[in-house]
Amino acid sequence: MPVAVVTDSTAYLPPELLAAHPLTVVPLTVVLNGAEGLEGVEVFPADATRVLSGRRVSVSTSRPAPEQFTRTYRRLLDDGADGIVSVHLSAELSGTVEAAQLAAAGFGDRVAVVDSRSCGMGVGFPAVAAAQAAATGADRSGVRDAARDAVERTAVFFYVDTLEFLRRGGRINAASALLGTALSVKPIMHMPDGAIVLRDKVRTASRGVARLVDLAVEAAGDADVDLALHHLAAPQRAEALREALVDRLGDRLHDTYVSEAGAVVAAHAGPGLACVVVHRRPATD
Repeated sequence: MPVAVVTDSTAYLPPELLAAHPLTVVPLTVVLNGAEGLEGVEVFPADATRVLSGRRVSVSTSRPAPEQFTRTYRRLLDDGADGIVSVHLSAELSGTVEAAQLAAAGFGDRVAVVDSRSCGMGVGFPAVAAAQAAATGADRSGVRDAARDAVERTAVFFYVDTLEFLRRGGRINAASALLGTALSVKPIMHMPDGAIVLRDKVRTASRGVARLVDLAVEAAGDADVDLALHHLAAPQRAEALREALVDRLGDRLHDTYVSEAGAVVAAHAGPGLACVVVHRRPATD
């Protein structure tokens, strides 16, 4: 049986990719005003948006327990998998990688854990690359290397209406949040080493979308690319991004996926999020 690939719910894989590749998704937990549920199973983007838009806001997220990964790995191996590659949300943002590593330690060299240093389809593209390698018969090391290579070829940029949600969740420091508030700027963030870092500041949402387009084209370079566009209660921004990037990238743009971000990212980014994930395809001879 091929190497099995595991990821987590923050990959926000669109249905067509989940249908095309045998990926196992382990959900994170979201707590909205005291109500706890599994992301993508019991808690969905609309739930987070509703809570975040209210007066009383209490939102938190937590990693899967190591035991949850242990059960998942054991089931896959018992079902005949030759090995497992587990691709997850940046260790700078979550303890998910650590939990996966703790579980993997109980299986010797049969399980490899990959830190995507990203979120959203920044996790999803490496997980899909791993699944594609597994389908061709690659061994565990080959599948792991395919995921790691895809990590290096993937970049994430996102716009938020305010830095307040990122500050509350501890994903950026208070000084960065104060900067955004004091200057009434609209921040654009990126994740150069797995942490969320302020990349640019603009004055309006429309300029934010335009800047995301420029950054995505710059990240694409001369390569052929796939794109993922995430949003939170802002489908018009995702559509504006898609239209502009189709125009700018032309024939070099292959697959494009548009989806609403899940509850974990919603909890930390807030309504209005617009995100572009650029995945450079490997060069072909």
